[in-house]
Amino acid sequence: MTPMTTEGDRTPTPADGAGPARRTAKRALVGRLSWGLADQAASSMTNFAVGIYVARSLGLSAFGVFSLAWLTYGVVLNVSRGLATDPLVVRFSGVPTASWRAASARSSGAALGVGAALGAVCLLVGLGLGGRVGPAFVCLGAVLPALLLQDAWRFAFFAAGDGRKAFLNDLVWGVALVPAMLVAARVDTVAAFVLAWGVSAAVAAVYGCFQSGIRPRLTQARGWLREQRDLGYRYLVENVSLSGASQLRAYGLGVIVGVGAVGAVRGAELLLGPFLALLMGLSLVTVAEAARVLRQAPHRLGKFCLYLGGGQAAAALLWGAALLLMPDRAGEFVLGDVWNSASQLIVPATLGVAGAGLGSGAAAGLRALAAARRSLRCQLFASACYVGGGLGGAAVAGTVGSAWGVAAATVCASAVWWLQLRSALREHHHNSVPEVRTS
Repeated sequence: MTPMTTEGDRTPTPADGAGPARRTAKRALVGRLSWGLADQAASSMTNFAVGIYVARSLGLSAFGVFSLAWLTYGVVLNVSRGLATDPLVVRFSGVPTASWRAASARSSGAALGVGAALGAVCLLVGLGLGGRVGPAFVCLGAVLPALLLQDAWRFAFFAAGDGRKAFLNDLVWGVALVPAMLVAARVDTVAAFVLAWGVSAAVAAVYGCFQSGIRPRLTQARGWLREQRDLGYRYLVENVSLSGASQLRAYGLGVIVGVGAVGAVRGAELLLGPFLALLMGLSLVTVAEAARVLRQAPHRLGKFCLYLGGGQAAAALLWGAALLLMPDRAGEFVLGDVWNSASQLIVPATLGVAGAGLGSGAAAGLRALAAARRSLRCQLFASACYVGGGLGGAAVAGTVGSAWGVAAATVCASAVWWLQLRSALREHHHNSVPEVRTS
């Protein structure tokens, strides 16, 4: 006869600890996502403050020169992320600390190497250009290594699940920017502002070395690029095609409709700016989190990506609905004369952002699965649709037609992302299930 047990001396079963463990895991996930949003908020506010301060200090023409340097930095940043830090997040999120430290040293060394190589190109271009643009590019070439190293630390910290350190690093950069910009304002040249921006980033980059206790291994950069080339080169093309498509649409829209159309589109983007910052903040964390889910509970990856993409799409629709309810007086206060044109684009712009948010869930899953060939295929398709829809719509119905064309293209691209993720999940499941032989 089996002896009875009381509630107090009952032997715990694995199921007893499943609930608290799951709640603890969810709290940890929410914490990491929150630090990702906080870090992006700090980064976005810093960039916004720099843009406003430089524009007010230098005037329209000189600010245009500074913007050229800024856009060039954006392209170089996408190159560095594709080759150096995106593979780190995919393959070394949630791994043992020793593996993360070794990979981070090599990844940050690769980012430093990319910055040095492309910085030398910028320096030579600047020397050749001369005039007002030349000195700005010379200074950009000098500070690119520091700018890319600072960004590499952010990705390394998120791969380690420690977004707090990424936030603190961006905060240090923001604090260092204040005296640097004040000094640049006294010099009153574009080159001085570029140097101030880069030198303050160097302060944060050095601080990142102390935070992580890691020294970038520049001598191992070539080895990192060689080992990660199956992912790195595809991610490079993805990142560059994404930014390139946006530029092509803007240039084409200006030619087809006029520069005012570009301003209207930019105004609609500013209205959606806080939500776009949310998307960028989540993107810093989502791939690392998807990689953790894949390692710990691979059967939950599809559901995780669906919740992630669906949540972002729903939030975008709510934000767009709030914009539609905003009084014209409030819109004119924010955008001035641009409001009348930008307000006509709220609905298609919101649908486009919702489509992008839905697709980003699938994109995170594909990157976690290291399905670089599939994600590259999706991104090239999405970029082609973005340019084709934006310019085709502009040719048919002007600015509003371009916005609706982009919205339709984004939704179509999102469907392709999800189809590719479904195929990749099936392939992963098939490869992970051992073959059963029957006699």
